[in-house]
Amino acid sequence: MNRASPLLAACLAVSMALTARPAPAAEAPFEPGLMRLAEVLGSLHFLRNLCGEKGDQWRVEMEKLLESENPDPDRRARFIASFNRGYRSFSGTYTQCTPSAAEAIARYMTEGETLSRDIASRYGN
Repeated sequence: MNRASPLLAACLAVSMALTARPAPAAEAPFEPGLMRLAEVLGSLHFLRNLCGEKGDQWRVEMEKLLESENPDPDRRARFIASFNRGYRSFSGTYTQCTPSAAEAIARYMTEGETLSRDIASRYGN
């Protein structure tokens, strides 16, 4: 019985430590869609500028998304990482505007519109 006591005490200590930590917040059902939207914005930021658009329209749209969401630092970092992933996914592939890049722009514009509309209609106020 003496050998079991330290083991039992250790198990209880670990159990107490695990239950003392606050549970992570459940992810909102619209979160994956917002992260995908951030990725689409990053892709468009790269592709549209590659194909002749001048300016930061898509980065500004990302900033508006961040402003409207007002995320905590961890969530903000995930948004930014998604945007950057979208940007980098094409910056490593395209060095000039090609018909394929133009097609990607069209598809991402459609996807971005669909995501925005779906998220707003399902979860908007």
